[in-house]
Amino acid sequence: MLGFNLLDILINVPITLIALTGHELAHAWVSTKLGDPTPRLNGRLTLNPLAHLDLVGTLLMIFTGFGWAKPVMVDPRYYKNQKRGMALTAAAGPLANLVMAFLSLLIYSVIFVISQKFAPGMTGAVSAAGTIFGALAVRNLCFMVFNIIPIPPLDGSKVLGLFLPDRTYYAMLRYERYSMILIAVLSLTGFFSGIIGTGVNAFMNGIMRLLNVFVGLVL
Repeated sequence: MLGFNLLDILINVPITLIALTGHELAHAWVSTKLGDPTPRLNGRLTLNPLAHLDLVGTLLMIFTGFGWAKPVMVDPRYYKNQKRGMALTAAAGPLANLVMAFLSLLIYSVIFVISQKFAPGMTGAVSAAGTIFGALAVRNLCFMVFNIIPIPPLDGSKVLGLFLPDRTYYAMLRYERYSMILIAVLSLTGFFSGIIGTGVNAFMNGIMRLLNVFVGLVL
């Protein structure tokens, strides 16, 4: 659905930039730690979101809730174990989104606890914080769940590749460019909505159960 108002855009644009920047920076950082200088040489070891934007993927993420950023170029020849290095580098992005989602909800939980203890009348501010940090958590989880789908070139395919025979793995990689077209078309048709929604709800419920225990212990 594209029925966004101005407030939606003002919230969705910055949270999208945060989610995709953290995701791509995590890819770049892990690949660099594994000995690959390519991300650093290409300017991807940065918090500047402009270095990570892909026009189509970013617009899809703003208006549909899931999409992609500019892929971080890596050279697996620098890894001691190429398949394992690719899997670790790929997994870093979704993991970064999961961490950011957890931190977003944790910050809101802390704000909620402080308001209940010291400023119970600040319901408007707490509600606004819930809207912003909740949206940031959901956007990160959308990005995470979308990217762990095991379709090339999404991150899930690289992680899956760790468990595939070499012949199957490298054959799958050869079709990445064609798979990206298919993914873009399916995204626009809403094909992934059910998958993304189910995954986001599962992770969100898990995080909230943990944080509800925290809030209950503090209050």
